[in-house]
Amino acid sequence: MNAAFMPAPELAARIDRILQGAIDPHVHSGPSIAPRGIDHLELARQASAAGFSAVVTKDHDYAGTATAILINDNFPELKTKVYTSLVLNNVVGGINPYAVEHAIAMGAKIVFLPTLAAENHLEWEKSANWSHPASTQKMRHATPVPVLDANKEVRDDVKEVLDIVAKNDVALASGHIHVSETWKVFEEAKRRGVARLMFTHPEDIVGATLNDVKGIATMGAYVEHSLAFFLEGSKFRTRTNEDLRNHIEAAGVDQTIFCSDLGQVGTFAPVDGFRRAATLFLELGYDDEAIHKMVASNAAKALGLDAA
Repeated sequence: MNAAFMPAPELAARIDRILQGAIDPHVHSGPSIAPRGIDHLELARQASAAGFSAVVTKDHDYAGTATAILINDNFPELKTKVYTSLVLNNVVGGINPYAVEHAIAMGAKIVFLPTLAAENHLEWEKSANWSHPASTQKMRHATPVPVLDANKEVRDDVKEVLDIVAKNDVALASGHIHVSETWKVFEEAKRRGVARLMFTHPEDIVGATLNDVKGIATMGAYVEHSLAFFLEGSKFRTRTNEDLRNHIEAAGVDQTIFCSDLGQVGTFAPVDGFRRAATLFLELGYDDEAIHKMVASNAAKALGLDAA
């Protein structure tokens, strides 16, 4: 992990106030088949010390539901509740209704459409010069998990998953599918009663424009941005401060959520990423209330949690 962020005392106190009740809805703590710089328990400890109300762990290969239950039950002194998500990649059988039902029954809060196994992601990898750290070392490379059929319509197995998500009132996140696919799946999801939609990091991988961001937010989805792509010093940074402002303005503060998307080796700790981000938001001219919405209360609404 990089050295911790140490702002001046007055600014640090202001950031601490803003982050009370924060939620990180997309964080890559371990254990994982890929190298991680922080595990789920240490994440919960650091988030609790910072006053976060919740974190949602995300692994590309497994739902961490059992771990979340163990942490919540055995460390009641922690202020931060640990939740988890399920990603519909190869390891869980792709678009697998059984896996979705089981994860939700065990407490998962978000179902992600394919990420590393999304057809779009596999195409993106060819030009991005990136692959999952474990893909050639510990397990075979991902194979495509499509969400649309040959006629470019939402597949029946995806519709079955959407029905499960709607019935249980959990969130559906777009993952790494292409934005053109996100439009179709989200429109079908709304028709089937899914009330909680999250558009995953439109700034990278998924091919979205600012018009897509605006339109999908208008549909009622929350637009979730990854701090890893915006923070100076992050090894994943691909976007500028001006890009950040443009994305916030496209969706509007009330429909914007920030996650860290951190936890990997060689970069900031997730909570440290939030502190750096709060400083950046202040520099861009957002007030404390607007920042708190984007790092706390909007995510609470998206996930059906109590807002702080």
